Amino acid sequence: MTTDDTYPTLDLALRVGELLLSSGAGAADVSVQMQNVCIACGLRGVSASVTFTELQLTHQQSPEDPGMIQVRNVTQREIDYEDLTLVDWLVRDLVSGRIDRDEARTRLAQIVSSGHERSRRVVTLGWGVMGFGIGLLLGASPVVIAAAFFGSMGIDVIQRYLSRQRLPMFYQQVAGGLFATMLAVVVIATGLSDNPSRIVSAGIILLLAGMSYMGAVQDALTGFPLTAAARSLEATLATAGAIAGVSGGLTIATALGVKLVNLTPGASAYPPWPQMALGGAISAGAFAFASYAPARALLPTALLGMVSATAFIAGYQANLGVSWPAATAAIIVGLVSYTIASRIKVPTLVLVVAGVVPLLPGLSVYRGLAHLTAGDPNGVVELINAAVVLLALAAGVIFGEYVAQPLRREGRRLEKRLSGPRLVGPLTVRSVRRRKGSRSE
Repeated sequence: MTTDDTYPTLDLALRVGELLLSSGAGAADVSVQMQNVCIACGLRGVSASVTFTELQLTHQQSPEDPGMIQVRNVTQREIDYEDLTLVDWLVRDLVSGRIDRDEARTRLAQIVSSGHERSRRVVTLGWGVMGFGIGLLLGASPVVIAAAFFGSMGIDVIQRYLSRQRLPMFYQQVAGGLFATMLAVVVIATGLSDNPSRIVSAGIILLLAGMSYMGAVQDALTGFPLTAAARSLEATLATAGAIAGVSGGLTIATALGVKLVNLTPGASAYPPWPQMALGGAISAGAFAFASYAPARALLPTALLGMVSATAFIAGYQANLGVSWPAATAAIIVGLVSYTIASRIKVPTLVLVVAGVVPLLPGLSVYRGLAHLTAGDPNGVVELINAAVVLLALAAGVIFGEYVAQPLRREGRRLEKRLSGPRLVGPLTVRSVRRRKGSRSE
């Protein structure tokens, strides 16, 4: 491959990696898929480097030639499973030889420039439904569940507006926490409820960074500690912003003469298993919907959320603690997701993330940081418990992927090619011959 062909190939791979990383893919998946794109275009010996905000590809044709390096920064990150799915199938088509490099560049440009079929209002309603499902998971009363529904929609609207104003995430979290607390103040002041702890907990559920923490653990487990550290720091700042917003709301409530008595940060309780299962299904399906997952994936994600919540509550009620039930549920999610993802033509990541949404310990992280802020050493215990659950979920999902791979392979010949779990893109790739009309020849 000539130099004129090398740079366009590296550029295509970087653009694919940028869209995958910004849409919610992990660092390991992004690194492998960028290399897959290069190999499919006939360029071997490419080294990929992925950090939280930067992608780099390096290629050296021979020891006598200088290395070619291309770098691309990732400035925006938002879970977008529609773009993730489209890029996933673009890479698969490129790897299989159904399209060439130029066609891949054209399709990628169309994905980037086109919008979504779902309107923002419908997506905001989806976040509200997710808040409704989380309220069920918390064992809340109908008033608290309604507060979680409207609070989630209000927080989404606020954060969207502040994002358009280019305000950093920390301040968006502060505004969201302030809104959730003032919503609790209104509910308490009107006499609709006397449980401010549950209202605040349900209201801020959209602000909690359990997903980011789990992504950090997955990056650490798959060999990307720098990216994992950056994700953890961002998630901690986001949670701190929510705490600051709640604290500001309590200050305003005191100034207005409204007393929120017995307010316990992150208060929650596990409901009976039928309510837990229903809440898991609603929250998982609504999360997938609000994250622009294809319509064909909504029912499977809801069922996975129901299964994971049921498996967790069964283990918890059997006095197995929290970590082992969480790990068991995550293994089931990983096993089932890998098995059915190809049938409904979505990346495994879409099913996996939505399936474990009901189990994310965002409230535990919030409780831990809130207690530490107040000088309570019990916050350390809460953070350790949250870390254990996150590790159990991430390790369980990955282990489920490992178990599922041989089950889908035909015999020992393919089983020997086990290469590790891939949540986005194909597992393996080989160079394909270019059609005669291709520019890359």
